[in-house]
Amino acid sequence: MALFRFFSSLKLTVWLLGLSLVLVFFGTLAQVHFGIHETQARYFESFYVFWQYPLEWPAGETLRWIHLPLPGGFTLGILLVINLVCAHFRYFRPRWNRIGIAITHFGVVLLLVSGFLISAFQEESRMGIKQGSTSNFATSFHDNELVLIDHSHPDYDELTSIPGSLLKDGNTVALPELGLEVRVIDFMPNAMLASKMQNPTGPEPRANRGAAQRMGMFAVEKPSVSSDDERNNPTAIVELVTPEGSLGTWLVSDFMDQPGIPPQAFELKGKTYELMLRQKRIYMPFTLQLDKFSHDVYPGTEIPKNFSSDIQIITPGETSTQPALVYMNHPLRHGGYTFFQASFLAAEQTRDGIPWTIFQVVENPVWQLPYYAVAIVGIGMCVQFLISLSAFTNRMKKASA
Repeated sequence: MALFRFFSSLKLTVWLLGLSLVLVFFGTLAQVHFGIHETQARYFESFYVFWQYPLEWPAGETLRWIHLPLPGGFTLGILLVINLVCAHFRYFRPRWNRIGIAITHFGVVLLLVSGFLISAFQEESRMGIKQGSTSNFATSFHDNELVLIDHSHPDYDELTSIPGSLLKDGNTVALPELGLEVRVIDFMPNAMLASKMQNPTGPEPRANRGAAQRMGMFAVEKPSVSSDDERNNPTAIVELVTPEGSLGTWLVSDFMDQPGIPPQAFELKGKTYELMLRQKRIYMPFTLQLDKFSHDVYPGTEIPKNFSSDIQIITPGETSTQPALVYMNHPLRHGGYTFFQASFLAAEQTRDGIPWTIFQVVENPVWQLPYYAVAIVGIGMCVQFLISLSAFTNRMKKASA
């Protein structure tokens, strides 16, 4: 009973709301150092976090030791849901004239729950399409994958993907369907690539196969970055091992997934496989074709006024395509994905003079839930207002009579 009174206490509500404001304040400060994604993961998608006194603040060298423990967003959210439910059953007395309050409470709980579900299921990525070309996949902002691609089929490529989370020092990933093991000798979350020709005094290449062996390339590990205007360059040294023996040691890097660097390939059981470490790809059951990209600026300036993409949605098995226009603040929703017009590459920024459009792609199976929750809260408040207005009107009539 004492535990129930504690969790249903209105004082606990005030404390939790106050701690939420504190968490938002320190999370905003941390965003300067870590960027939006890292700050969101550390402060709002965790159960606890330690805020450290910034080095650049006054007396930063002296006060750097200060670490302030804070409850994370998950902890505060769970406690708020428990507090609201317990307080509802402690203080709320079922009556017809309070049904609006019950509806409002249900909407608030649904809103909090929707935040957890969105954090768990939402996935954001990026899709770039060159004008006049097509694409059926988006690339992840932060996740990587090691892929082995079999190009021997005339109509499609057969791909085997190893998630970047499995690429850890000393880890071995077995691929029984290929009769192959991938042994991770060294994984670097961020690294710089160079060659002996550029830097004769650099370390000796550790790979004895592939592009690194041909070009004398080596990797130098760098500190990981998390700000929004920087990106890590994951790099690994891996060994491919079959029951018959080793196929050599290879240097794979996200930096090598770009035009101008020849693909790395090896032979296995009469087939040729391409080996690549790249940003994780999310393939879609349809294809987008960019017919035209438009870029408008304010007169006399280079400030973008509007940029839009005329596209065609190509669905396998359908004879006709579906036209669509995507522009600023007007996304496209199709097949469970939402495409926002995020950025672009103008014609003068590309080698061939053809512009690119860049979409931010959001896959969120529960994206409608917050809208339903807000609507339920609004309905509950309106119902309670009408009930109170009706009661007030009746009292006034009785008083005047």
